[in-house]
Amino acid sequence: MTDVTVIHIGMTALVLAAKLSAPLLLTALAVGFGISLFQSVTQLQEMTISFVPKAIAVGIAIVVCGRWMLHEATAFTTDLYERIPEIVRGG
Repeated sequence: MTDVTVIHIGMTALVLAAKLSAPLLLTALAVGFGISLFQSVTQLQEMTISFVPKAIAVGIAIVVCGRWMLHEATAFTTDLYERIPEIVRGG
């Protein structure tokens, strides 16, 4: 296994982690922004108000994007397992 192979696998794993976390993080960001905007307009400064809508929105995002996320993770793992002989050989 060469250093280029290790760097490529690591970089691919990091890109996959970013792709998989993006829908959940962007959903939480959008809902958090909307709740904070609502709180600033209504001058309601309760910190616990944003937790439940964020949790519900992230749950919905998991339901909507979960199948795609599972497919991407499975495809990456399958590809990695299929490349084990090539990686061990050093090619």
